[in-house]
Amino acid sequence: MLTDVQLRRLTPREKPYKLSDTGGLFIFVQSSGSRLWRMKYRFGGKEKLLSFGTYPEVTLAAAREARDQARVELRAGRDPSLTRRQRQAEAKRVDKQLQHVGEEWMKAQSARWTPRHAEDVRTSLERLAWPDLGHIDLDEITAPMVLETIKKIEARRAKETARRVRQRLSAIFLFGMAHGLGRHDPASVIKGALAPLIKGRQPALIDLEELKHLFHQVELIPAGGIEEPLIVSSFD
Repeated sequence: MLTDVQLRRLTPREKPYKLSDTGGLFIFVQSSGSRLWRMKYRFGGKEKLLSFGTYPEVTLAAAREARDQARVELRAGRDPSLTRRQRQAEAKRVDKQLQHVGEEWMKAQSARWTPRHAEDVRTSLERLAWPDLGHIDLDEITAPMVLETIKKIEARRAKETARRVRQRLSAIFLFGMAHGLGRHDPASVIKGALAPLIKGRQPALIDLEELKHLFHQVELIPAGGIEEPLIVSSFD
């Protein structure tokens, strides 16, 4: 059985070598000096290997815990190598879902947003975009799907909110493209398909998101500037 003292004293040799722990776990020392955790096991009549990372980044205790988890899989009749690949594939799939990418986008923008504006952005997406699109991978979302979601918002007489949600979705798609998680921005394609904003006298606001945005804009007016015309614009 290996000890921490033993591991710290390991030195490279002319040829790679290994030292065994228990339960199939061993450390493989390369000629370059790298020390790799591996586990030997049998499944389906074949001998296989699992890798658990390098020492000291992965400690002896952590390597043993990973070995124990693999042995649980084996006792359940599952190949731990296959289980690991499935988990990795699932993690990558989740990484590409619109809501996950949106959360990362909001984190990246938080430094330049006020807390109130950050909450406004999050609430609008959680209420109006995630229910329809949040669980779908970026590249699986089409322009008609985005348009359908935005049209639902417009149907509530909330055209300004619809415009802002479309802008935010477009920013998320662009963020995903920059990080290799998507290849297109369907939210930008539908811009011309939205209902135009009516100039002049507006109908009474009946949408909560519209009211919250208006109150936020009023709060941003500096003291003494109340006589200036209120220009509501959004660059988020």
